[in-house]
Amino acid sequence: MKQESERQPESDGEVPDEGDLHEGDLLARSARDPAAFEALVARHSVALHGYLVRRAPAVADDLLSEVWLQAYASRRTFDSARGTVRTWLFGVARNVLAAHWRHTARERPEAEPELSGRGAAETDPWHAVDQRLDAAALAPLVRRTLAGLPHVERELMLLVAWEQLTPTEAAAVLGIPAGTARSRLHRARNRLREALEPGPGQDSRIALSASPSSPSSSSSSPSSSSPSSSFSPSSPSSLSLPSTPSRVLRSTGDLA
Repeated sequence: MKQESERQPESDGEVPDEGDLHEGDLLARSARDPAAFEALVARHSVALHGYLVRRAPAVADDLLSEVWLQAYASRRTFDSARGTVRTWLFGVARNVLAAHWRHTARERPEAEPELSGRGAAETDPWHAVDQRLDAAALAPLVRRTLAGLPHVERELMLLVAWEQLTPTEAAAVLGIPAGTARSRLHRARNRLREALEPGPGQDSRIALSASPSSPSSSSSSPSSSSPSSSFSPSSPSSLSLPSTPSRVLRSTGDLA
């Protein structure tokens, strides 16, 4: 029993459920059973596409295809002791996105090597994420607060608020200890809360939203940007942040 516990990564009390364990089996079987990998594609394409379209909407479909190609090619690198199949796939998506930013020579935040446990280049450059936020609904103060967060803190916040990952899952995606993620998220949450505290005569109700269309698109329907047809996900990804800052804070409320 002691030996088994030593193999487990730092955790905040969450343990893999039967579905997580079953997905690990599917990944292991995929080398000899293509249908097993297809099942994973069907389960996770919507969430992965949502992650990509919120950060690189113009090329999200192409990036999703690359994610699945790389996931299949590197499936033997999955380690259940470091996280679930879901978090491993988000990690692959993060690396694919980082490669995209490098290739297109887009502006990226400064690296934080002490926190980049998997050595991935920085993803989710703030200027790209910032374009996905509804400027009419998001107060400049909140925008400045999010933009002023260290890259890892901001990425953790977005993984929890946008992708609905738990703090432990977000930590696994970034390859950092769960305790580090909790402390960084707690700090970011406090900074956001302080920014949202209304002054005299000010309204504290500030909406957070994500625009589902690319900057060049006039359509606001989520269906206008759907995962690559080669993967045929069952439904388009939701592209909305929690509707109010209080919901963003509640999404990280287990960090205190």
